[in-house]
Amino acid sequence: MIAPPERSSERDAALEALLPLVPTHGWTFAALRRALSESGGDPLDAELLFPGGAVELVEAFLDRADRAMEPLPDEILALRPGARVRAMVIRRFAQARPDKDAVRRAVAILALPRNARVALRCTARTVDTIWHLAGDTSADVNWYSKRATLAGIYAATLLYWLRDAGEDDAATVAFLGWASWSSGRRARSAASAGAARGGTPPSPAAVPARRRRRSRRLRSPRRRCRDRGGRRRRATRAPGRRRARRFPGSPGWPGSAGCA
Repeated sequence: MIAPPERSSERDAALEALLPLVPTHGWTFAALRRALSESGGDPLDAELLFPGGAVELVEAFLDRADRAMEPLPDEILALRPGARVRAMVIRRFAQARPDKDAVRRAVAILALPRNARVALRCTARTVDTIWHLAGDTSADVNWYSKRATLAGIYAATLLYWLRDAGEDDAATVAFLGWASWSSGRRARSAASAGAARGGTPPSPAAVPARRRRRSRRLRSPRRRCRDRGGRRRRATRAPGRRRARRFPGSPGWPGSAGCA
């Protein structure tokens, strides 16, 4: 698990009071002081609770959203691991729908170049939480590959979700399915490329029939013909052309008597 930021009930209560003000006032100390004042707290505690400013506010908000995914309902636990991860991503967006404007402003802050490290840390923590809740127990290179793949899918789906104006996020769910399929297709292509460089070849069932036919043509030995003396020779070449044009019945025509 990636180390989380500081957690306390006072910080969670301050974030809960701040969220209604974020769409109009942003992730600022002025909005936090006002939220603390309206909730009966001391406005001077704003700098003490979040000394890092807006970036720390956003990181604490996203960490709070990660913790809100627990526990998982039974209908998600009954799914297979891949479908479980997809259902958890959809559930994460459904939980954040009431605070969509706050998420939009948080993404705008994390998109600044000086906050790239925090953005990477928050994304890594989110995808690690999703895989951990999905029951992933890998401890080898798959631990990194699974989280890297999900990070790309989650980031792309998050940006699409921010522009989705539907109430049920149906377009986002469809985009998530397409992004997952596209990522799986790229992974299969990479595995095929690795097999061509000497790795483990893919099973014939995983290769389309059209590609198998093309591979057989490329692997077939060059057709050679025999001359009248019975000696094997290459096909003749016409002057100025790469290969002689063949006609039915000629020695180089497939199936003729002079062709092996």
